[in-house]
Amino acid sequence: MEQKDMPDVLRRFLRYAQVHTTSANDQDAIPSTTCQFDLAMMLERELKEMGLKDVVLDEHCILVATIPSNLGPAHETPVPAICFIAHVDTSPEEPGENVQPRVFTYEGGTITFPANLGLAISPEELPALSRLAGQRLVTSDGTTLLGADDKAGVAEIMAAAAWLVQHPEFRHGTVKLVFTPDEEVGKGVDALDVEKLGVAYGYTVDGDEVGVIEAECFNAASGSITIQGYNVHPGYAYGTMVNASRVMRDLLGIFPDESAPETTRDRQGYLHVTRAVGSVNEAKIDFILRDFDQDALHAKVDAVKGGVAGVQRRWPAARIAVAFKEGYRNMKAVMDQNPKVVELAEAAMRGAGVEPIRKAIRGGTDGARLSFMGLPCPNLFAGGMNFHSKKELVPVGWMEKAVQVILNIIKIVSTNQEGRK
Repeated sequence: MEQKDMPDVLRRFLRYAQVHTTSANDQDAIPSTTCQFDLAMMLERELKEMGLKDVVLDEHCILVATIPSNLGPAHETPVPAICFIAHVDTSPEEPGENVQPRVFTYEGGTITFPANLGLAISPEELPALSRLAGQRLVTSDGTTLLGADDKAGVAEIMAAAAWLVQHPEFRHGTVKLVFTPDEEVGKGVDALDVEKLGVAYGYTVDGDEVGVIEAECFNAASGSITIQGYNVHPGYAYGTMVNASRVMRDLLGIFPDESAPETTRDRQGYLHVTRAVGSVNEAKIDFILRDFDQDALHAKVDAVKGGVAGVQRRWPAARIAVAFKEGYRNMKAVMDQNPKVVELAEAAMRGAGVEPIRKAIRGGTDGARLSFMGLPCPNLFAGGMNFHSKKELVPVGWMEKAVQVILNIIKIVSTNQEGRK
């Protein structure tokens, strides 16, 4: 398929997916990687070329643009300003440089990858494939992730903005577009001035399957355990060596198999070791804790503390320290106070021929953080699946539906009382 025959959202997605924007853990700066500016500056240029107003890219790689209201002063009802948000970074869990997206018509069966023949996706592994025969899909070549999380959302918001500019007869209120860095490392909106943004509510476009709307998410915490041992020549180690790697082995037992991400589902929380490295002298374990219930999350924190204390008693000569960091919170409390924001999105989906699916995120989004910063912000589907993996994919038709939903939300807000806060 030639570029000129592709829908706008697909052309944009393919272009954005090829820009390296991997974020990084354990960095204090925002953004955590300077490469994220490459995509942000590309978007900035395109938004200015569209003629949008107040296009500002700040030093933290947060890009904001405004599509002004064209309703005029005679409009009967005040229309709230709203925003749509997507993040430019991709997960550091898989390579995100030199992404080679491929577009093909899925004929059914198992999907293989040209540059990684050991990689495959079967309908048994991903049941959604059973509904996608005959549709165009986008994947990487199998050596990198694709970046649909969240460049599909970026492309959908940009395509909706371009459509609005091209159709001035479409009446709408003020719409803000926000593109953030570092969502994948939990810092995406740390430097966003919500009050200055000046909107009543918003939507992150960062979900997976078509129809999904997420107004509930995990509560999150993260942490690290550091172990200081003592190294000495192994031939003379009796009674003196303290092997930090062996201490780490015992500490890993704090994170039971039955409470891991791969053994929990639905509304079950988990404890997850994300990285463990060590030597005789020193070792470190990084971990995350997740639960929909705040008290249950606190219980997981206490369980880790208690486990560390127990291992310290078994290894009194080792120096073990544990530190915790609070992450995002379950946005359900905020969304329960703002039900119209979710209902509006559901109406927009039905208007696009999509049946809404309310779902709790087994993760978090920028919207979870924003909801507690005074900006109610549920999460809409962007269409991607198998996020954070080399098996990531996105159906083109689902991206097109997401664009329709964005436009429908804007229309409803501008013409319907459901759009009022």
